[in-house]
Amino acid sequence: MHIAHLVTRFLRSGSEENTIETCRWQVNAGHQVTLVVGADMDPWWMENAPDGVNLVSVPQMIHPVHPLADVSAYKALRDLLRQSQPDVVHTHQSKAGILGRAAAAATPGAMVVHGIHILPFVGVHPVKRAVYLAAERMAARRTDLFLGVSDAVCDAYISEGIARQDRTFCVRSGMDLDRYRNGQMPKDWRPLLGIAPGDPKPPIVLMLAALEPRKRHAEFLRAFAALAPTCPDLKILMAGAGPAQEDLKMLIAQLGLQDHVKLCGHRTDPENLLHLSDSTVLTSEREGLPRVVIQSLVAGRPVVMNDLPGLSEVLACGTNAVIHDKENLTGVAQTLCCLGKDPTFLHRLQSGAKGTDVTAWSLNALGAETTRLYNMGRIAA
Repeated sequence: MHIAHLVTRFLRSGSEENTIETCRWQVNAGHQVTLVVGADMDPWWMENAPDGVNLVSVPQMIHPVHPLADVSAYKALRDLLRQSQPDVVHTHQSKAGILGRAAAAATPGAMVVHGIHILPFVGVHPVKRAVYLAAERMAARRTDLFLGVSDAVCDAYISEGIARQDRTFCVRSGMDLDRYRNGQMPKDWRPLLGIAPGDPKPPIVLMLAALEPRKRHAEFLRAFAALAPTCPDLKILMAGAGPAQEDLKMLIAQLGLQDHVKLCGHRTDPENLLHLSDSTVLTSEREGLPRVVIQSLVAGRPVVMNDLPGLSEVLACGTNAVIHDKENLTGVAQTLCCLGKDPTFLHRLQSGAKGTDVTAWSLNALGAETTRLYNMGRIAA
């Protein structure tokens, strides 16, 4: 098969990792794969895209709503698909999902698939929610299959009248589980955290997330700042890159958190950062089912986060995680301080994390199940 994957932004976060691993598996299985990306692409991918994947840029496709750019992007996608005539058009993220499925009309014989990595209509202004829902319902008319990263996101699309139940399937966001199970202590951990030679390792919390507003780094830091004096030894390591990086640097300085919080940018060894940490934290406004949650559990690190759809499919509060109401960032910060002082509670959660069955998130299952569903959908159609 010739499979065309379309993504709006190609940074280095969960949905992109999911997409690239799907592409990698499909190429290795003998399929022709084209990956079409919008203007916002991390240059790192130019040298690190999988061998055999044809990477194509459509710079007109940008993340914000922009009528002129959106029309231009639609035309570019339509012409590209008309010329290449893929057997499958698989869209990811909101903008590529709407424009790509509309442009897929240029390939009437292609199966059209949309990947649900996140719920774009949850946690947004009512007007924006209404626009998202209307656009998704319109695009659904030209969608043969919906593939969601959790049962919860699939159910949300069905309950909102976007997707049909018989054409909506959960495909877990697979990854190399052994990689995260076998992390090692980073060689640079002391300078990374500003710890002098000979000093003991302090309690460490890892926040592994792209530096963008949706992840609510800034809101979390403000909540933590009020409690920081009560846990002077606690270190929070924020790993990731993104547009909010400079603003976060300034905020950390303004809040006087330089001794507590360290930004380390994008790292190619997240498994080692997990091994270094005692627990992880995530405070996103919305997600599907974050890959970092699975990675944390595989590494035996409990997760402290706000409640999101789908978490109950793998997290159990008090067993392998502590989950607070969505807006209770103070509660998140309090739990982190508590874990830093209560090794018995921490070790119990770590044992629960390590014992969690996450085999459904294996790397091979992602590409194999995705491609199997393409074939099943083609037969059903």
